[in-house]
Amino acid sequence: MSVVAFDLGFQSCYIAVARAGGIETIANEYSDRCTPCIPVWRVGLIHLSFNNTVQGFKRFHGRAFSDPYIQTAKSNLVYELAQMPSGSTGIKVMYMEEEKVFSIEQVTGMLLTKLKETAESALKKPVVDCVISVPSYFTDAERRSVMDAAQIAGLNCLRLMNETTAVTLAYGIYKQDLPAPEEKPRIVVFVDLGHSGYQVSVCAFNKGKLKILATAFDSELGGKDFDDILVNHFCEQFGKKYKLDVKSKPRALVRLYQECEKLKKLMSANSSDLPLNIECFMNDIDVSSTLNRGHFEEMCAELLAKVEGPLRSVMEQAKLKKEDIYAVEIVGGASRMPAIKERISRFFGKELSTTLNADEAVARGCALQCAILSPAFKVREFSITDVVPYSISLKWNSAAEDGVSDCEVFPKNHAAPFSKVLTFYRKEPFTLEAYYNNPKELPYPSTTIGQFLIQNVVPQASGESAKVKVKVRVNIHGVFSVSSASLVEVIKTPEGEEPMETDQTVKEEEVCTLCNTTEDARQEKKNDQPPQAKKPKVKTKTVELPIENSLHWQLSSEVLNMFVENEGKMIMQDKLEKERNDAKNNVEEYVYDMRDKLHGVLEKFVNEADRDAFSLKLEDTENWLYEDGEDQQKQVYIDKLAELKKIGQPIYERYIESEERPKAFEDLGRQLQMYMKIIEAYKLGRTQNKTYAHLDELEVTRVDKHVNDTMVWMNSKMNQQNSQNLTMEPVVKVEEIKAKTKELYSACNPVVTKPKPKVEPPKEEKTENGPVNGQEATENQPCNPDTTTSTGTEQETVEKKLPQMDID
Repeated sequence: MSVVAFDLGFQSCYIAVARAGGIETIANEYSDRCTPCIPVWRVGLIHLSFNNTVQGFKRFHGRAFSDPYIQTAKSNLVYELAQMPSGSTGIKVMYMEEEKVFSIEQVTGMLLTKLKETAESALKKPVVDCVISVPSYFTDAERRSVMDAAQIAGLNCLRLMNETTAVTLAYGIYKQDLPAPEEKPRIVVFVDLGHSGYQVSVCAFNKGKLKILATAFDSELGGKDFDDILVNHFCEQFGKKYKLDVKSKPRALVRLYQECEKLKKLMSANSSDLPLNIECFMNDIDVSSTLNRGHFEEMCAELLAKVEGPLRSVMEQAKLKKEDIYAVEIVGGASRMPAIKERISRFFGKELSTTLNADEAVARGCALQCAILSPAFKVREFSITDVVPYSISLKWNSAAEDGVSDCEVFPKNHAAPFSKVLTFYRKEPFTLEAYYNNPKELPYPSTTIGQFLIQNVVPQASGESAKVKVKVRVNIHGVFSVSSASLVEVIKTPEGEEPMETDQTVKEEEVCTLCNTTEDARQEKKNDQPPQAKKPKVKTKTVELPIENSLHWQLSSEVLNMFVENEGKMIMQDKLEKERNDAKNNVEEYVYDMRDKLHGVLEKFVNEADRDAFSLKLEDTENWLYEDGEDQQKQVYIDKLAELKKIGQPIYERYIESEERPKAFEDLGRQLQMYMKIIEAYKLGRTQNKTYAHLDELEVTRVDKHVNDTMVWMNSKMNQQNSQNLTMEPVVKVEEIKAKTKELYSACNPVVTKPKPKVEPPKEEKTENGPVNGQEATENQPCNPDTTTSTGTEQETVEKKLPQMDID
């Protein structure tokens, strides 16, 4: 089973995998561990078209097209956004020579499909289960959107993991010196400043567990915001200096963003004036400028002032003092900026820690979580308690309080995952509406989470309100849900028995009581309760109630299934397109390869006229590839390659035969010499060497004839081949020589390797004094010089006894 994690960033992605040796970050087909967040379309999509280069769509999840964030962002994109039929945001591209609009879930699904293929290629096995990272400030709608994208890609997401939580796990699981569970925890602050967002969390560590105490963020502060300042600065400068309207040309704007990001990284390591030069930037004009770190920090003063806000917020939420902090760990690409580090360090009054890989820490933490959740791996026990990022409330219609009642079920920074049970008294079905009750803390325009209709509620037999238990939950993905509802029916007691007492008499239908449950919804044990008077036994019956969900920006099952089906079709199209491109590349590769070899290693294996004709055909094929053959079907390229190989393959085969023939003749000659020596040794065996004397004379004669015939054949073929022109077909091919060698071996080897017959040892003769043959005499045994030798074999002993035996 593969245990894989995907860190989906705003600009780039990382894939980490748990293996027996630990956690490994996987490189893509370009041997780069960092993969751009750009979905891959192979079919009918022009890669060089900037309108079809889709990037930076992470923050579009779960948002309406009318969302203010979308409307602001679309003016800075090189591709076009469009409204989906549901009102959500889509991305418009040219696909299969048609204008198509893909949902954000589909686009992310395509990206995940590509990352999945990369992981499968590296691991040589299928990938299904995974953990995917999301920003800690993502709302329910955004999280559900990412989950749908994973399903579209054919992935089973075991957990959506908050990026800061993943970093805390990557930090804590390897620490051997954490305080014992009963001791005061070690408090560490984690600061993650990535390309699109700024996140801070404070975590309490004990041996074998971590607990997030609080989180804070600024979703409008990231590396891209610093890039925007640089780009706007140079756009204004180039407009004055070169009269260029950079933002009117998407290609020029993209190039400027790339160069500005490089310049920003250089300024982090160097405080002197640094150049920015771009050749043929716009209208064949070269542009150049300079900037230094000091000037850049002055331009970014407003952004840098925002660094302390989340730091102060997280300390206030956790009610901590700066001296309570053991360490401050920083990660994220933008955290390398000296001005950022200086402000964080100054706020906490201590040196910053950089023990984690700033780019890969999130992916590695997710891979560890995936390994913990997977039964295929044995991982050190480590419990993770996350928090609810925003306070969540429920409201419902009631007869009192102006017709609406509400209740906060999960306050901000409440432990997660977590379940709670709410008790309602109702006579009919009712609806609960979940929402975020503090709009100011949301980086999102809508506070709505969803509505949950509790169905099939009926009054008790007596006509009174029925007791309805509703279980609400923030699950492992950080998503709120009404996970179950049940109707508690009280079965009528026999006459004379008292009815069950309740904690309080409830007459109002709208009354709701709330009790907490743990991760496994465990209730408090009875022995923890104060002693109460014994109550008579009352029979109850629990009936599960169906729940109808209506979630904010949730894809319907029909639409999701359609997207899954479409992704499967696109994957198949991509596979066919890859095969088509491979067939085309094979033709191109063959043209270049043969053209070089015709005037190189193959030159002496083809006559001049044929070489010139073939060279001309190769040149015509090359021109065809870039004209009429630019976009042909796979079979056309296969046929074109076969046509070229019909001419080129005989030439190439003559070259290969020439290269391999000497070795084949050498192997055959070596074997002939070996058998000739054995035959010679056999012929001398009767008078001198007896090694092969046991061989059958008729069989050896046949071997001798076979060897002589093969020798004649080999000499004949070698002489004919030496007189043959290299431009002609070989007289003898390597396969024939190898077949002759094999035939010789099969005919001769069984004869010459026949084992010698075994000589049976003589039987022991017993006398009154014991055995004599082959044994030395003892004090009680007379020595017989004819039956023993001081040194000698068993055969020699037998030979000495033979004269003493009576032979008729």
